[in-house]
Amino acid sequence: MKVTSQLYGQFLLNSQINYTGTYLADHIEGLDHNSIYRYLKNEKLSPRLIWENVKDEIIYSDNGKIIFDDCVLPKKHSRKIEGTKNQYAGCEKGLVRGIGIVNCIYYNPDTTEYWLIDYRMYDPPIDGKSKLDHMKEMLGMIQHRKITFSDVLMDTWYATTEMMMVIHKMGKRFFCPIKCNRNVD
Repeated sequence: MKVTSQLYGQFLLNSQINYTGTYLADHIEGLDHNSIYRYLKNEKLSPRLIWENVKDEIIYSDNGKIIFDDCVLPKKHSRKIEGTKNQYAGCEKGLVRGIGIVNCIYYNPDTTEYWLIDYRMYDPPIDGKSKLDHMKEMLGMIQHRKITFSDVLMDTWYATTEMMMVIHKMGKRFFCPIKCNRNVD
Protein backbone atom coordinates (compact mmCIF):
# COMPACT_ATOMS: atom_id res chain seq x y z
CA MET A 1 0.00 0.00 0.00
CA LYS A 2 1.23 3.51 -0.83
CA VAL A 3 1.25 6.37 1.67
CA THR A 4 -0.46 9.53 0.37
CA SER A 5 -0.91 12.99 1.86
CA GLN A 6 -4.63 12.25 2.24
CA LEU A 7 -4.00 9.00 4.13
CA TYR A 8 -1.38 10.56 6.38
CA GLY A 9 -3.46 13.71 6.96
CA GLN A 10 -6.53 11.67 7.94
CA PHE A 11 -4.38 9.67 10.33
CA LEU A 12 -3.12 12.86 12.01
CA LEU A 13 -6.63 14.28 12.27
CA ASN A 14 -8.14 11.11 13.70
CA SER A 15 -5.43 9.76 15.98
CA GLN A 16 -5.91 10.95 19.52
CA ILE A 17 -3.10 9.13 21.30
CA ASN A 18 -0.24 8.16 19.04
CA TYR A 19 1.13 9.85 15.91
CA THR A 20 4.00 7.52 15.03
CA GLY A 21 4.47 5.81 11.70
CA THR A 22 4.59 2.47 13.48
CA TYR A 23 1.18 3.13 15.00
CA LEU A 24 -0.29 4.01 11.59
CA ALA A 25 1.24 0.88 10.01
CA ASP A 26 -0.21 -1.27 12.80
CA HIS A 27 -3.71 -0.09 11.92
CA ILE A 28 -3.70 -0.35 8.12
CA GLU A 29 -3.34 -3.74 6.54
CA GLY A 30 -0.51 -3.97 4.01
CA LEU A 31 1.19 -0.78 5.19
CA ASP A 32 4.81 -0.99 6.32
CA HIS A 33 6.23 1.57 8.76
CA ASN A 34 9.30 1.92 6.50
CA SER A 35 7.10 3.22 3.67
CA ILE A 36 5.73 5.86 6.08
CA TYR A 37 9.29 6.82 7.05
CA ARG A 38 10.28 7.18 3.37
CA TYR A 39 7.13 9.21 2.64
CA LEU A 40 7.80 11.63 5.50
CA LYS A 41 11.47 11.93 4.57
CA ASN A 42 10.76 12.74 0.92
CA GLU A 43 7.41 14.56 1.02
CA LYS A 44 7.20 18.23 1.92
CA LEU A 45 3.88 18.91 3.66
CA SER A 46 3.90 22.67 3.29
CA PRO A 47 1.45 25.26 4.62
CA ARG A 48 0.53 25.97 0.98
CA LEU A 49 -0.46 22.32 0.50
CA ILE A 50 -2.71 22.56 3.58
CA TRP A 51 -4.38 25.66 2.12
CA GLU A 52 -4.81 24.10 -1.33
CA ASN A 53 -6.60 21.13 0.22
CA VAL A 54 -8.88 23.08 2.56
CA LYS A 55 -9.73 26.36 0.76
CA ASP A 56 -12.73 24.95 -1.13
CA GLU A 57 -14.08 23.17 1.95
CA ILE A 58 -14.32 26.19 4.26
CA ILE A 59 -17.76 27.61 4.99
CA TYR A 60 -17.05 31.29 5.57
CA SER A 61 -19.01 33.55 7.90
CA ASP A 62 -18.98 37.29 8.58
CA ASN A 63 -18.69 36.15 12.23
CA GLY A 64 -15.69 33.92 11.43
CA LYS A 65 -12.86 33.71 13.90
CA ILE A 66 -9.15 33.28 13.26
CA ILE A 67 -7.48 31.36 16.08
CA PHE A 68 -3.73 31.40 16.71
CA ASP A 69 -2.23 28.88 19.07
CA ASP A 70 1.03 27.05 19.32
CA CYS A 71 1.76 23.52 20.36
CA VAL A 72 4.77 21.35 21.02
CA LEU A 73 4.98 17.87 19.54
CA PRO A 74 6.89 16.04 22.29
CA LYS A 75 10.03 14.20 21.22
CA LYS A 76 11.47 13.61 24.68
CA HIS A 77 13.65 10.67 23.64
CA SER A 78 15.10 12.34 20.56
CA ARG A 79 18.36 14.22 20.29
CA LYS A 80 18.84 13.91 16.52
CA ILE A 81 15.51 15.01 15.00
CA GLU A 82 15.88 18.40 13.31
CA GLY A 83 13.92 21.21 14.93
CA THR A 84 13.69 19.62 18.36
CA LYS A 85 14.63 21.71 21.34
CA ASN A 86 13.55 22.36 24.89
CA GLN A 87 10.54 24.66 24.93
CA TYR A 88 7.63 25.47 27.18
CA ALA A 89 4.50 23.34 26.70
CA GLY A 90 1.38 24.52 28.50
CA CYS A 91 -0.12 21.05 28.72
CA GLU A 92 3.01 19.88 30.55
CA LYS A 93 3.31 23.15 32.54
CA GLY A 94 7.04 23.16 31.88
CA LEU A 95 9.84 22.54 29.44
CA VAL A 96 9.52 19.69 26.98
CA ARG A 97 11.88 18.55 24.24
CA GLY A 98 9.93 18.74 21.03
CA ILE A 99 9.01 20.44 17.78
CA GLY A 100 7.17 23.76 18.02
CA ILE A 101 4.29 24.59 15.66
CA VAL A 102 2.27 27.80 15.38
CA ASN A 103 -1.24 26.96 14.14
CA CYS A 104 -3.80 29.16 12.40
CA ILE A 105 -7.40 27.89 12.52
CA TYR A 106 -10.54 29.26 10.87
CA TYR A 107 -13.64 28.82 13.04
CA ASN A 108 -17.21 29.36 11.85
CA PRO A 109 -19.39 29.96 14.94
CA ASP A 110 -22.57 29.65 12.85
CA THR A 111 -21.84 26.03 11.93
CA THR A 112 -19.41 25.28 14.84
CA GLU A 113 -16.90 23.92 12.32
CA TYR A 114 -13.21 24.69 12.12
CA TRP A 115 -10.41 24.22 9.59
CA LEU A 116 -6.63 24.37 9.86
CA ILE A 117 -5.70 27.01 7.27
CA ASP A 118 -2.02 27.63 7.95
CA TYR A 119 0.87 26.67 10.20
CA ARG A 120 4.53 27.44 10.74
CA MET A 121 7.32 25.41 12.29
CA TYR A 122 8.82 27.33 15.20
CA ASP A 123 12.57 26.88 14.73
CA PRO A 124 14.48 30.16 15.33
CA PRO A 125 17.96 28.65 14.72
CA ILE A 126 16.87 27.76 11.16
CA ASP A 127 14.75 30.77 10.09
CA GLY A 128 15.43 33.37 12.80
CA LYS A 129 11.71 33.98 13.32
CA SER A 130 9.74 34.33 16.54
CA LYS A 131 6.23 33.02 17.07
CA LEU A 132 5.03 36.61 16.60
CA ASP A 133 6.84 36.82 13.24
CA HIS A 134 5.02 33.67 12.13
CA MET A 135 1.68 35.07 13.29
CA LYS A 136 2.25 38.30 11.33
CA GLU A 137 3.12 36.26 8.21
CA MET A 138 -0.05 34.23 8.53
CA LEU A 139 -2.19 37.34 9.08
CA GLY A 140 -0.66 38.71 5.88
CA MET A 141 -1.63 35.52 4.02
CA ILE A 142 -5.17 35.77 5.42
CA GLN A 143 -5.44 39.32 4.03
CA HIS A 144 -3.97 38.25 0.70
CA ARG A 145 -6.47 35.38 0.43
CA LYS A 146 -9.35 37.72 1.38
CA ILE A 147 -10.63 35.38 4.09
CA THR A 148 -13.85 36.59 5.74
CA PHE A 149 -13.69 36.93 9.54
CA SER A 150 -14.46 39.38 12.33
CA ASP A 151 -12.19 38.43 15.25
CA VAL A 152 -8.77 37.05 16.09
CA LEU A 153 -8.53 34.80 19.14
CA MET A 154 -5.06 34.28 20.52
CA ASP A 155 -3.16 32.96 23.49
CA THR A 156 -1.38 35.17 26.04
CA TRP A 157 1.93 34.64 24.24
CA TYR A 158 0.64 36.67 21.25
CA ALA A 159 -0.97 39.45 23.34
CA THR A 160 1.56 42.16 22.54
CA THR A 161 0.92 45.78 21.68
CA GLU A 162 2.42 45.21 18.25
CA MET A 163 0.09 42.29 17.44
CA MET A 164 -2.95 44.11 18.76
CA MET A 165 -2.10 47.10 16.54
CA VAL A 166 -1.63 44.87 13.47
CA ILE A 167 -5.08 43.35 14.05
CA HIS A 168 -6.65 46.74 14.80
CA LYS A 169 -5.25 48.17 11.53
CA MET A 170 -6.93 45.29 9.71
CA GLY A 171 -10.25 46.54 11.11
CA LYS A 172 -10.73 43.40 13.20
CA ARG A 173 -11.22 42.76 16.90
CA PHE A 174 -8.94 40.66 19.04
CA PHE A 175 -9.58 38.59 22.15
CA CYS A 176 -6.77 37.34 24.34
CA PRO A 177 -5.97 36.81 27.99
CA ILE A 178 -3.56 39.32 29.48
CA LYS A 179 -0.92 38.26 32.02
CA CYS A 180 -1.47 39.73 35.48
CA ASN A 181 1.89 41.54 35.37
CA ARG A 182 0.95 43.57 32.25
CA ASN A 183 -0.27 47.17 32.19
CA VAL A 184 -3.08 48.05 29.81
CA ASP A 185 -3.51 51.61 28.58
